Amino acid sequence: MDTFYSVFLISFYILIPAIIIYCCYRFPIINKIGPVLLCYIAGITIGNIGILPDNAKQIQDIGSNISIVLGIPLLLFTINIKTWFKLAGKALLSFSLGSIAVIIIVFIGYITFKHSIPDAWKIAGMLIGVYTGGTPNLAAIKEAFQVDSTTFVIVHTYDTVFSMLYIIFLVSIAQRIFLKFLPAFSVVNDEGENAKTDEDIKLYGDIFTRKIFPQLIIAFVLSFLVVAISFGISLVFPQQYQTMIVILALTTVAILFSLSPYVHNLKRTFQFGMYLIYIFCTIVGSMVNIDNLIHINIYLLLYVFIAIFGSLLLHGIFCKIFSIDTDTYIITSVAGICSPPFVPVVADALHNKYIILSGITTGVIGYAIGNYLGITFGYLFRSI
Repeated sequence: MDTFYSVFLISFYILIPAIIIYCCYRFPIINKIGPVLLCYIAGITIGNIGILPDNAKQIQDIGSNISIVLGIPLLLFTINIKTWFKLAGKALLSFSLGSIAVIIIVFIGYITFKHSIPDAWKIAGMLIGVYTGGTPNLAAIKEAFQVDSTTFVIVHTYDTVFSMLYIIFLVSIAQRIFLKFLPAFSVVNDEGENAKTDEDIKLYGDIFTRKIFPQLIIAFVLSFLVVAISFGISLVFPQQYQTMIVILALTTVAILFSLSPYVHNLKRTFQFGMYLIYIFCTIVGSMVNIDNLIHINIYLLLYVFIAIFGSLLLHGIFCKIFSIDTDTYIITSVAGICSPPFVPVVADALHNKYIILSGITTGVIGYAIGNYLGITFGYLFRSI
């Protein structure tokens, strides 16, 4: 029976995004909701109706890792590196402002809750690490500060739930709201007329044709090759740095591949990559366990909530001051709060593939600096 449920779960993760894409293709009203949000809803539903097999966590971990590492190269094969260099300056500035916002908001939370949360300085350090970097930084700082496992699990659970709400907000109404206060994204080259249409759901319509499908097979093989090279490179480094190195290598090697006109011009690689990202969204959604919120630590809950949404708000104020456009603000916020794997998810919802590389690159920088910032400011807060 467990084997049956495992096969069912794997099939669900693979088929549900395809069904959602088909429904968005056929019915414009469904497409207005968007594949990303629908995949999250489907995942959360399957994850909380009590039918997951005992080995679901193993399947989820493997599935999410495979889908993201194969998906990122497929997306980056379509990137115009010359265009990105023209965008990089504002992206780096925006990410820096976002990191400063995280530190300020976490400090305010620390001052507010330091008498209500035991070892609040350790929590502060972990929050700075995870919201400038990612989950690997959260785990690393947990070990550095010797945070007890129960506290770590609670923080990680709240982080998962609020990060999901944060992503749902960004892929649904955030762009429309922030455009009222921040400039719109402007494309910087003559390819710009395609920037907002290249991810049209209608482009999935011909992927199984005799002309397109063989190109997708070639693209998949090339993506697998990029992954193999990247993992090979990561083995040279200590284990604690391997996640960061894999993402960095994936980005670098895929960009090198994209410089080849043959690779760059393969048709529908972006759509294929996004399908894998939709699988990732479905899996991540199914990992949210609502039951874990029954016994709530209200102070920790509020601290994590304030850290995510407070830093988003302050980051937006900074971007207003420095005239940073809405899409760059959103994607660099995602790079810090949720890390590089979520960048393509949000870029797709924004209908802007030109910001993917900026988001992934700044997210990798976040992986690199997250431990330094989290540990440094954690000890600094303890002395206050």
